[in-house]
Amino acid sequence: MSVPALALALAAMVPLAVPAPAAAQSALERPPSLTGAWVGSPGVVHFHFIHRFTLLGDAKKVVNSPSFLLGAGLPGRTLAGLVYASNSDVSPEVRPNEWEAFARWQPVGRSATSPLRVTFQAGYNTAAESVDGEVAVGGGGGRVSLFGAARLLSRAYGVDEARVALGGGALVRLGRWVAVGGDVASLTDRSEGENVAWSAGLLLGIPYTPHTLSLHATNVGSGTLHGSSRGGEETRWGFEFTVPITLSRYFGGPDVAAKATPPPAGPVAGVAAPGGATTGGAAGAGDTVHVVIDGLEYSPARIEVAPGTTVVWTNRAPLAHTVTADDGSWTSPSMDPGAAWGRTFAEPGTHPFHCAPHPFMKGVVVVREGAVGGPGD
Repeated sequence: MSVPALALALAAMVPLAVPAPAAAQSALERPPSLTGAWVGSPGVVHFHFIHRFTLLGDAKKVVNSPSFLLGAGLPGRTLAGLVYASNSDVSPEVRPNEWEAFARWQPVGRSATSPLRVTFQAGYNTAAESVDGEVAVGGGGGRVSLFGAARLLSRAYGVDEARVALGGGALVRLGRWVAVGGDVASLTDRSEGENVAWSAGLLLGIPYTPHTLSLHATNVGSGTLHGSSRGGEETRWGFEFTVPITLSRYFGGPDVAAKATPPPAGPVAGVAAPGGATTGGAAGAGDTVHVVIDGLEYSPARIEVAPGTTVVWTNRAPLAHTVTADDGSWTSPSMDPGAAWGRTFAEPGTHPFHCAPHPFMKGVVVVREGAVGGPGD
């Protein structure tokens, strides 16, 4: 099988897949070169290091093409950042450096497991002096996700001509920490010498860390909209390593109280009664407040509830976490990705807590008469 055909063959690997929790990040959420449907997490700075190598001719010369992405996850499902690529071939007049400043907004879909995500991107490519845009879609159910993209390059490859590119891809989850993915893209008016862009790779989560790794083959030179819309003649082999930096770890998070919410679908792992025993489900009386563990923070970190309320923490991060009282009076078991645990708070008081493996993760439950789960109620 030729290497480009591998990108299309990946979608046929569904029978090999097994169900896995959806807690994932970055490289496990999209194919190697079709990244537009990913917007990261708010309050997280994302650094991606991409290094690709090409073996040239009989001389066995190895040429490397590094790229970097630095982006900030913002409220409202928005990501803003920069992509830098050295040894870029986007514009023959501006070589080898290429910069793309971009912003993405995802009005539809709130997580990597949403059945449909729609993302809009606008950016400026300095090498081509081009204002570019993309509409990307992604989504699926369980083990398989499908992706598509439509791009407009206003001054394509440094020429005063607007061009359109279309792309598609697939990702198949093989387990909690392993996936395979592939994608293709092409200019709609591709001329002689311009190739279909393709990528195929093994996508890995590093267990119990927020980092992911993509090992892939591609003919794409850079991760910009220009670079990933046109393929080169040579196959490039390389990797992408992702480093998310959760700002609340260093600067603290907003002091926001949670509102009572209905329980999510599916069973709760266990609810601790006031005396410390664990019951088989959510409390029968009082409200239930749900808190998400996302990355390296509790969201929200401050919860105000009335006596008798059950607080349930659900771990949507790719790491194992706990919910542990600062005074040691109660604690959850180690919660693997996808697990949930709850505790009923019967008496008024203030209950600060933290994560035992990550003690910089902090939160507090404030129990007071008259509170119904939200600030000012």
